Amino acid sequence: MDMLMFKLDKSAAKPLYEQLYTGIKDAIIQKQIEVGTKLPSKKKLAEFLNISQTTIEIAYAQLIAEGYVGSKPRIGFFVEEIDELPYIEKGLLNMPVEMVEKKIYQFDFHPGKIDTDSFPFSLWRKYAKNLYDNSSKEFLQIGDPQGEFALRAEISKYLYQSRGIVCKSEQIVIGSGTEHLLPMILRLLENDSKFALENPGYSAIPKIQLQDKAISIPVDEDGLMVDELERTNANVVYITPSHQFPTGAVLSATRRTHLLNWAAKDENRYIIEDDYDSEFRYIGKPIPALHGLDQNNKVIYMSTFSKSLMPSLRVAYIVLPSTLLRKYKEIFSFYSATVPRFDQHILANFMRDGHFSKHLNRMRKIYRKKHEKLTQIFETYYPDVIITGDQAGMHILISVPLSKSEDQLKQMAKKNNIAIYPVSDYLLSPIEYKYPTFLFGFGSIPFDQIEKGIHQLMQCWGISKSKKR
Repeated sequence: MDMLMFKLDKSAAKPLYEQLYTGIKDAIIQKQIEVGTKLPSKKKLAEFLNISQTTIEIAYAQLIAEGYVGSKPRIGFFVEEIDELPYIEKGLLNMPVEMVEKKIYQFDFHPGKIDTDSFPFSLWRKYAKNLYDNSSKEFLQIGDPQGEFALRAEISKYLYQSRGIVCKSEQIVIGSGTEHLLPMILRLLENDSKFALENPGYSAIPKIQLQDKAISIPVDEDGLMVDELERTNANVVYITPSHQFPTGAVLSATRRTHLLNWAAKDENRYIIEDDYDSEFRYIGKPIPALHGLDQNNKVIYMSTFSKSLMPSLRVAYIVLPSTLLRKYKEIFSFYSATVPRFDQHILANFMRDGHFSKHLNRMRKIYRKKHEKLTQIFETYYPDVIITGDQAGMHILISVPLSKSEDQLKQMAKKNNIAIYPVSDYLLSPIEYKYPTFLFGFGSIPFDQIEKGIHQLMQCWGISKSKKR
């Protein structure tokens, strides 16, 4: 019995069977009990340790289940040979895990942040509460790989009403964000496809399976320079035509026609249209989607609910042209949808009852007021700061007439508890800007804090207020 002289603490929170199981297991791993050794019977060990046989039985059962011990009927329990386990210093297991704290800024001008104060929590909670009961138990099973039909049907209606896009529910694929859907699109296209991207542009795109293969196409005040695209051997172009990210340029009508004609010239040419924040336009009429103008099944439309509802919802979708739909079903028929079914039905019901449209209308007014406020402050107090990309969306570009670099200015703002994002973070290939240029996101800044935030940013950069005109 010496080999099983384990110290059991009956006053400890850990159950006795677990203490015994751990003691025997550790002894086997550390070779203190040799392979083939017969363990004491449950009765003898119970008497020796002054504990119940049930405690011994539970501990032995766990050791048998994990392969440390084998049982021979009417003979007893024997230590099994186990694979050599890697030796891990116990000290390493107890080392504290260093938690990287996310810095909270007084003002964070990130272009992707939304106004959280205006989210309809009570309404959203009501739809969630109504769904989580026995009547929805079917949603516990795996759903359609393309996403729930109810949500795809609502998206189809919404696209027709708001973006002039005519599509069937079966053309829509739902996924957990642009980063999930883009690799799927790439698999649907030819392996030797040559991709063209806007420069500057959405910074995550080059990192998604394209690496150094992407061809950069410059952007001006009329959007993507299609003439430059035609000089390349690209056959797929990724574009944000309604509100170019990050410059805010809108693809002109002439270039839209030009681009669609470019795509129609070759059966392997496609346009990936990212319509990421088309809901928020402040000057002029809404810009129609490229997909709505396409007559040749050349546009793969993509959008998301990140700006219109919340980034954390992780619901994005694509509309596939019929030419790619069959290929999609062949390649991805075994996939499971990456957005939880309950979340999809909450959103579908929210849209079905008209609350999504109401929420959008309310947010347009809120963001328009913020947009007008910040442009008025810059024009009044800082007329030398150049504002561009101010027709739509939840950010503008500001160019500051200073001799310091973007990185120096970014660090100066950081020291003053302000986060600001240089346009150079979004460059695919180098571009020389006359002045340091930054994305100035205003979505998450409270209306009554916008003026204070602008003044503090300008002050930390050494830009003085001009006299009010």
